[in-house]
Amino acid sequence: MMDLKQYFKRIGFSGSFEKPDLATLKLIHKLHVMSIPFENLSIHCGEKITMDLELVFDKIINRRRGGWCLENNFLFGWVLQKMGYNSTSLGSKVFNTALNDFGPLDSHLINKVVIEGKAYIADVSFGVSSQLWEPLELVSGKAQNQAAGVFCLFDKEDKWVLEKTGRKPEVLNPAFAKSRLVNTKLTKTIYSFSLEPRGQDHFTETCYKLQTDPATLFTNKSICSLQTPTGFKALIGWTFSQITYSPDRGVDFYDMKNISDEEVEKILYEEFNIKLANKLQPVDKTLMYTL
Repeated sequence: MMDLKQYFKRIGFSGSFEKPDLATLKLIHKLHVMSIPFENLSIHCGEKITMDLELVFDKIINRRRGGWCLENNFLFGWVLQKMGYNSTSLGSKVFNTALNDFGPLDSHLINKVVIEGKAYIADVSFGVSSQLWEPLELVSGKAQNQAAGVFCLFDKEDKWVLEKTGRKPEVLNPAFAKSRLVNTKLTKTIYSFSLEPRGQDHFTETCYKLQTDPATLFTNKSICSLQTPTGFKALIGWTFSQITYSPDRGVDFYDMKNISDEEVEKILYEEFNIKLANKLQPVDKTLMYTL
């Protein structure tokens, strides 16, 4: 059974819920990203990812796993509606740095929420340094400060575009100074989206393609990341990273190390509270991806 109280327990929400207001939306959004990892580990341990909401609920809530956007934001959309929010799901195209353009597919699911006549974008599942901790007001050109940096939405008439300006990375381990995981571009485009509502069926084929096509990011890398009160942590292949935001100093501190196959299970459990039913086969092929 899908029970809202179980979701609240999973994210540590113990406050009283009286009405679907902005303050509550901000709180559950932040609690979600601090409690539920962004991860694609199912692909690399012999599991199938589906758009069946009951299966998604069971995986994330009952089995205490994480998920990618087609799971996390799909579940979050259900939560919003059960709580009485005026919300709709949207499709977005992730920016491909190698192509210097947006991808052809609506590969990323987000939610639009309208509260007292104002629209907001809620996205609890992009991961790493591009993860929103709170919803963004859907206003063009407005700089919106969050822990990871300054996010800004732009209305390009045919689409909306999300950009983020971050801080300079300071890599603590010299062995990773030139790691391809370290993002050195301060301002980056994250994704674009239209305001056309999208239902579950819009993402079903994409969900299959992303986990089976040998050219996609998700088949080329095993990814697990979780936001923390001071930044985020991530396991990409065999590289475990802990990033600490330091806005006062204008830098982000990157503490990175490689781990062995024998340490993977331990790191997943101790750092992300994930215990897999099947053995993970870490993957980190040379497809462009930065923290």
